[in-house]
Amino acid sequence: MARLDLELFLDNEVSRVYIAGGLEEASRVEGILTRRAIDYAVDIETYYKPLFARLSIGVYAGAAFFVLSAQASFARSVLLAAGLKAGI
Repeated sequence: MARLDLELFLDNEVSRVYIAGGLEEASRVEGILTRRAIDYAVDIETYYKPLFARLSIGVYAGAAFFVLSAQASFARSVLLAAGLKAGI
């Protein structure tokens, strides 16, 4: 399976399964989903991350990974098994 344009999923219910904060993490997620034959789409989304011992919050852009909702649970379990838990 492969990375698809998010617009191809518009007629279906999709779920965000992961948001990667950096290129290396995003590449790892892509590789895992591809090897497990899970179709996915990627879009840029903002996320919030505590800074300075949680005294303030930073806003960042990350790579959000979407799959068909029917595959979301499986995709999350595959990512967790690979040690990727921070972005789930």
